[in-house]
Amino acid sequence: MPYLVTGAAGFIGFHTCKSLLDRGDRVVGVDVVNDYYDPSLKEARLRLLSEYPNFTFYRSDIADRVEVEKMAAHHPDITRIVHLAAQPGVRYSLQNPYAYTHSNITGQIVMLEMARNLKLCEHFVYASSSSVYGSNTKLPFSVEDRVDHPISLYAATKKSCELMAHCYSHLFQIPTTGLRFFTVYGPWGRPDMSAFLFVKAILDGKPIKVFNNGDMRRDFTYVADIVKGIIAVVDRHPSGSGVPYQIYNIGNHRSESLMRFIGVIEESLGMKANIIFEPIQPGDVKETFADIDLLRKDFGFEPSTSIEEGVPKFVHWYREFYGK
Repeated sequence: MPYLVTGAAGFIGFHTCKSLLDRGDRVVGVDVVNDYYDPSLKEARLRLLSEYPNFTFYRSDIADRVEVEKMAAHHPDITRIVHLAAQPGVRYSLQNPYAYTHSNITGQIVMLEMARNLKLCEHFVYASSSSVYGSNTKLPFSVEDRVDHPISLYAATKKSCELMAHCYSHLFQIPTTGLRFFTVYGPWGRPDMSAFLFVKAILDGKPIKVFNNGDMRRDFTYVADIVKGIIAVVDRHPSGSGVPYQIYNIGNHRSESLMRFIGVIEESLGMKANIIFEPIQPGDVKETFADIDLLRKDFGFEPSTSIEEGVPKFVHWYREFYGK
């Protein structure tokens, strides 16, 4: 019985596919491989996955329902869906809002319809985001908190994904689980994320921009911890009476100073950053901090990678991959 993983050429999707393949599962991957960031990085991830004989890949848009229906017809035995494909990025949503409604909203409904029509599908797990908490000031962020006031379109689309999933769980008894990711970093990471941006700029001898004059904190979460949580969740489904629907925070459960994060990067590189301090950007939040008690209680989830351990691993991968 194969797993379907959308966003297979993406950062978290690649690692999820690889982890499933390494334990012997069959995986059907799908990704449009767009140019939001360097497609050559996505192609390099796909080359690694293609070495596994039990990996099948579709270069398709998950918002294209005709293509998704064709894929479902070829794989009626799919039992679990890990829907990670999305248009990411808070700031880019200010420039290209239609990319978000296309990928995140239309894409979510197309994938939910796929889950509804696959007779053997037992669980639909999808990516949400810590961005849904908006400018909440209560810390740590809890899944019990109200998230009615998003401060970016990206966050609004992710909250919409959660609402649509609840509808499908309620109407059709499809077990759905949303995972609110907190600032994921690590090898094969996204070039638009802070770890990648900072390492690249420092090695290239260029300044880095640090917003809100450095007064920022993030729950930086190493990708291997994230994937461990995803796989633990997808292998079970929401239990109990009523609607088979659940939301979890998945993070490191530690809010780190951005300046400390930069300091660990500097230590790992053996180089100092040239920092330009700037005001906070529209849509950004000052601090994120995940309350993971529910995920810990239900699945025994326990992140184990500090930034002091994870950042050097990312730096090593970056230098090796780019020959720097």
